[in-house]
Amino acid sequence: MNLSDLEKVARGMVVKGKGLLAADESSSTIKKRFDSIKLDSTEEHRRTYRDMLLTAPGAQEWVSGVILYDETIRQKTSQGVNFAEYLTRIGVFPGIKVDMGAKPFAGFPGETITEGLDGLRERLQEYYKLGARFAKWRAVIDIGQDIPSAYAIEANAQALARYAALCQEQQIVPIVEPEVLMDGDHSIERCEAATNETLQIVFDQLHKQRVYLEGMILKPNMVISGKKAANRASPEQVAQATVRCLRRHVPCAVPGIAFLSGGQASQEATLHLSLMNQISGLPWSLTFSYGRALQDAALKGWGGTAAGYAVGQKEYLKRARLNGLASNGRYTADMENKAA
Repeated sequence: MNLSDLEKVARGMVVKGKGLLAADESSSTIKKRFDSIKLDSTEEHRRTYRDMLLTAPGAQEWVSGVILYDETIRQKTSQGVNFAEYLTRIGVFPGIKVDMGAKPFAGFPGETITEGLDGLRERLQEYYKLGARFAKWRAVIDIGQDIPSAYAIEANAQALARYAALCQEQQIVPIVEPEVLMDGDHSIERCEAATNETLQIVFDQLHKQRVYLEGMILKPNMVISGKKAANRASPEQVAQATVRCLRRHVPCAVPGIAFLSGGQASQEATLHLSLMNQISGLPWSLTFSYGRALQDAALKGWGGTAAGYAVGQKEYLKRARLNGLASNGRYTADMENKAA
């Protein structure tokens, strides 16, 4: 294992002013997205959609890496170049989602465990040959009556750390993604308590399983009120609570933290990121690893038509640019109305 190479890639992924595009939607998730624009989810439609995003001219100014899905890393651009090879050529790191999804956790009603450790070493070896230089594994922690339980958090943290160690063994940077969901009507205080506990246990497991912290990226949720909460916390409160939580639990050896948007509206996710980056004395780079928050406007602009291809690219570039500015603390809401 070459630790300096892992660290170099990890630092390159969170370089100031850039973030990650999460384009790793599973087949069932992308079908839901396509249903919203009344488009059949065929392999060619999925390839064209990813092609529109990945080849948007100049996106590498704001995007340092792209998380791909198993199908996508095997597909090619309209010019016949493998997506991973194309990204590498333009200076963007190709990544791959490697977990098999969150499944019901036996004996723990309402909680899940992420599967996919079986055969992971061999899959990582193949993905490295296909061009992937980082990977992603998502653990899902839900807030509800009597959950999350300490054991469900621990079991998911053990799997996350096992995955991370296997990635580093194969010279792949792991994105460690423990997501405390924002579904439900819980308060920001409840989210902060659950996120505190989750991050504490995750880093304990990473330490036990000898994961090299300088060669990984953390992809957490923001500390935020539940979507259905009666009194949702202000953007400033979200920024303060999230940074407070990270300072308590994330070692400064970790090069960067790339947030998931987790169901936030696009502009909301951008504003929260910018406000966090206005807080002084942060030991890590804080940036984005957004799926929907980067893609929603692009998907609608494209609409599944050839005529909408350039419109979709323009919308994607606008959001990438605004989030790039947010990762420097330079985004303001009035930028939304200005041309990309």
